[in-house]
Amino acid sequence: MHLSIKILIGLILGVIGGLIAGPTAVPWMKVWIAPIGTIFINLIKMVIVPVVLASIVAGVASIGDVKKLGRVGVKIMIFYLATTAFAVAIGLMFGTLMQPGKGLTIPAGAKAASKMAPPLQDVLVNIIPSNPFVAMEKGDMLQIIVFAIFLGIGITMVGAKAKPVEDFFNGLAEVTYKIIDMIMSFAPFGVFALMMPVVAVNGPKVLLPLASVVAAMYIASIVHAVVVYSGTVATLGGMSPVRFFKGIAPAMLVAFSTCSSGATLPVTLKCTQENLGVRKDVSSFCLPLGATVNMDGTAIYCGLAALFVAQAYGIELNAGQYMTIILTGTLASIGAAGVPGAGLIMLTLVLTSVGLPIEGVALIAGIDRVLDMARTTLNITGDAAGCVVVQNSESKS
Repeated sequence: MHLSIKILIGLILGVIGGLIAGPTAVPWMKVWIAPIGTIFINLIKMVIVPVVLASIVAGVASIGDVKKLGRVGVKIMIFYLATTAFAVAIGLMFGTLMQPGKGLTIPAGAKAASKMAPPLQDVLVNIIPSNPFVAMEKGDMLQIIVFAIFLGIGITMVGAKAKPVEDFFNGLAEVTYKIIDMIMSFAPFGVFALMMPVVAVNGPKVLLPLASVVAAMYIASIVHAVVVYSGTVATLGGMSPVRFFKGIAPAMLVAFSTCSSGATLPVTLKCTQENLGVRKDVSSFCLPLGATVNMDGTAIYCGLAALFVAQAYGIELNAGQYMTIILTGTLASIGAAGVPGAGLIMLTLVLTSVGLPIEGVALIAGIDRVLDMARTTLNITGDAAGCVVVQNSESKS
């Protein structure tokens, strides 16, 4: 049985088990079920830093040409930023069409326990690590990526004398890929253990009051995937959308259950290389970069959630504010870490940029996990689509 089928079965069984067990079984699940999911997440987290460092260094060094590296980097960043802008616009469109915040009764004294997102200039300054080893210890992905890119460029420029260093990182990358294979054999059990407690706590009755915003988020995500990704993969990537979505399906299922682009990265690398046929030098550079800066699902969420908050508070937005949401959502995606819950921080920034009450975050925080499943799945799908497009472009160069 294919791994993606096993993962899907684990997810379905987790949903069914959670619905049957209900909230009363949560204490029992915390003791016997939840630890299995935690172990799975920790196993994936264990290889994130080494796989990102090794794969980017090996990928950059294997390109062998600094000019080509710059060309690939420009192409993937244009793709990421353009699709993110489309994503914010789609979120706003569905927020306008479905009006998820209309008729919602705001709880008296609603407060938001969220922290402010850092200014964009601080994000840009802080991507340069003063100590790369501290960055690895903290898991600061942007800093690790920057250090790895410089290391790969240095190996390329030094040439033959740096061959032992390049061989080391190539070997380390292969070892991390083999570890990923071992971890993924445990994935169906991990996905089951992650889904069951979530469904037990957030049963269908809890989701009903905010069902419209959940529906809008999922519909908008599907439309973005079908229209934007299918269109770009078919026209710019030279690949059948059916093959693309079938190949990336295992990573999408892991993203759906873990709600973490970073945690899904090892699986995304495996699927993109083995199922979609993307070369390692392209995927190992573009995917870690995308897991940090490409947040299409989070961008849809910000556009939709901003309108949701405006509608719930009875605030009318003008055309200028709509454009501000698109611009802020696109730029803020650069600093949105690929970890569960980062979307709430990004949403706070977007709400502030157009003068909407930050307290509105409290309205959506209760269902954030359910929304996070959709946006993370879309995030990693966009990363893979970018790889396919860039590889096809490079093959014609």
